[in-house]
Amino acid sequence: MKSRTVTVNDRMQRNYRYERTAPVGRHFDPEFLPELTPPELLRLGVFGGKYMTDCKDEFPATWFKGAKLSPAKSDPSLNCFGVDASQPLSVWRQKGWIHPDDPRGWFQWYCRYHMGRRLPDEDARQIKRWKAIRRHVRQIEINCEPGDIWCRKRQRQALLHWAYDSRKL
Repeated sequence: MKSRTVTVNDRMQRNYRYERTAPVGRHFDPEFLPELTPPELLRLGVFGGKYMTDCKDEFPATWFKGAKLSPAKSDPSLNCFGVDASQPLSVWRQKGWIHPDDPRGWFQWYCRYHMGRRLPDEDARQIKRWKAIRRHVRQIEINCEPGDIWCRKRQRQALLHWAYDSRKL
């Protein structure tokens, strides 16, 4: 695949450039097996619809068809489970979870990874974080009846933010 340079100009980054070196949606690390793609997550409702409202130039227009977005402010009712399962970005910054290349956090990293950007050290860090979130799957399995998707809605929404399809638990 021929490398493609992307230049980002949105509210959080100006003239940020990166290379897409892998095919879209392919050549993922073998330990990274997300159950949902970024456009599927946007259609299901994640992050109160606020996460990607100024990023439409960076990603395919098809990602935003049917996406649950809120132009003004975060609206938890747009989330798949209708609850807020996010911490403020300030908390993510305090905990050192934000990488300078992805100032919005994990989901921004995942969107760019899905589109073919590869940053080996950062990819390894984010995949490790993604794998650690799986512990919440076990909590749902222990505490909920199979198929009761409204049991532990906040945990299910949080798992959804990390591309685990918690509707199937």
